[in-house]
Amino acid sequence: MPIDLNEHLRQKNRNYNDSNTSNNSNNDKGGGNSGNNKNRGFQTPKMPNFSMPNGKKMVGLYLLVILVILLFLLKPFTIINSGEVGVKITTGEFDPTPLQPGIHFYIPGIQKIIAVNTKVRIAEFTSVETSSYRNRDEGSLRNQAISVLDSRGLSVSVELAVQYRLDPLSVPQTIATWGQNWEERIITPVIREIVRNVVGSFPAEELPTKRNEIATLIDHKFRENINGLENRPVELVSIQLTEIVLPVAIKEQIERVQVARQEAERARYEVERAKQEAEKKAALAKGVADATIIEADAQAKANRLISQSLNSPLLQLRQIEVQGKFNEALQNNRDAKIFLTPGGATPNIWLDSKDNQRATSVSN
Repeated sequence: MPIDLNEHLRQKNRNYNDSNTSNNSNNDKGGGNSGNNKNRGFQTPKMPNFSMPNGKKMVGLYLLVILVILLFLLKPFTIINSGEVGVKITTGEFDPTPLQPGIHFYIPGIQKIIAVNTKVRIAEFTSVETSSYRNRDEGSLRNQAISVLDSRGLSVSVELAVQYRLDPLSVPQTIATWGQNWEERIITPVIREIVRNVVGSFPAEELPTKRNEIATLIDHKFRENINGLENRPVELVSIQLTEIVLPVAIKEQIERVQVARQEAERARYEVERAKQEAEKKAALAKGVADATIIEADAQAKANRLISQSLNSPLLQLRQIEVQGKFNEALQNNRDAKIFLTPGGATPNIWLDSKDNQRATSVSN
């Protein structure tokens, strides 16, 4: 039974007062008035009154302290951050309803809560010398580049990046079915198989030129595979085909083909240019010939018009005009020699006898 400390102190104080009273009575009997005078100057000390809680309050206080200590030691709660959902597991059974961001309590030893990241994650397949690694905080998964054999058996290395995220509503079912390492079971093996099937159907020489077609096929087949899984656990965001590493011999062959193609294009350009120049010259020549023909036709037409306009009276008039000019010339130079042509259709010629080196032709 708990001891009441306050009651104990009060009892002790009463005993002390009774003892002092008894001593004072003895002193009065033996010492008379002197004892009374001494007793008047002495005051009995009083003990302080401590108010202590009773037994029930103490038990409650102890229990509260124990609960606080257990709360910090066992930590029966979990805080789910933004971009995460919680999965509560009770005696090994997964609760199908995901826990939203916030604080959630559980019973230690019977229940536990797993925080699962639902942000966009990225799986990279790249040529690195280190082994595959995972960074869960950053949501990234890196693996070696995918080695593929083309349609002729040549080794090709493919590098790509896959962006995806968990479906928040189906996270409990996904974790229950695939486990916390679901990426190694859903993403990595599936994308490797699809890349090998798609890239392996093309010759290595065609891979650089059909890069976009290959990326589209990989994206389409991966979406089909993911959407075909139960509860559709993953949402595919995008697939980027970053690099196709070809063998050295194939690279050199492609370079030679590209150089030959460029030379052929250059030769084709030169032929086309020469053809255009020839066509241009032919057009110019045709234009000159057409101009000559047009000019000849015009001259012929003019001649026809002139011939049609000539008649005997007109010719006789022209003959008289020419004869008049000769008469004027004879008046100025009487030594001139004149040659007359019959009919008067052609010009008459006269020569100056004083200067045999000078000859003048007068025409209509």
